[in-house]
Amino acid sequence: MVVNSLNQSSEPQQGTASHIVYARLKEQILSLELPPGTALSEKEMSAVFQMSRTPVRESFVRLAQEGLVNVLPQRGTQVSLIDPELIEEGRFMREQLERAVVRLACERFPESLLQALDANLDLQVESIGQQDNQRMYRLDDAFHRILFEGCRKLRTWSAIEQMNAHFNRSRVLWLLADSHWEPLYEQHKDLVEAIRNRNPDYAESIMKKHLSLSISNLVVLQEEYPHFFKLK
Repeated sequence: MVVNSLNQSSEPQQGTASHIVYARLKEQILSLELPPGTALSEKEMSAVFQMSRTPVRESFVRLAQEGLVNVLPQRGTQVSLIDPELIEEGRFMREQLERAVVRLACERFPESLLQALDANLDLQVESIGQQDNQRMYRLDDAFHRILFEGCRKLRTWSAIEQMNAHFNRSRVLWLLADSHWEPLYEQHKDLVEAIRNRNPDYAESIMKKHLSLSISNLVVLQEEYPHFFKLK
């Protein structure tokens, strides 16, 4: 399944060979197309990407630095299990920074990006109707990125993304396990209204509640997908 999906992608890629492999594998790990615990072979990936083993090996090193794979001596490389402790740490970091950012957004936010948030909300409604969990995840991510862009804090967003691999995989898993995404959409909608009305206290309270959605379902996810999670 993984090999076919990689071969089917025909969009042009930029950057070095190792970056191409890294970006593709990271996308598949975060989307759970490569589930936690999946074994990764340098030889197989070299054949899939039609590259030498060197860029594959370099991509494995980068993914390991982000906690997405484990390189095990004598046992090869595998996609890391989701670590509940790192989920909580990721949620904590996002909550602190996003509560601050949404307060900034209530002070001043470009009208063009408010319109981008509105367009994003319309697409979320479509995704809910289509039950497209991968699209909903991408729209959720894009929504939050726009908030940081509007506050001129995109480097902060990039730092968050680098540190949130485990939290993000739990979000994807939650969307897969629970098809009731309306509360997610409603909270996004309330955030936009709070920014329009310049109500920082309300926006901050919504953001705090919003980022607790995934973590509140963690126990249920661990019970339903125990093989995906690292044991304490």
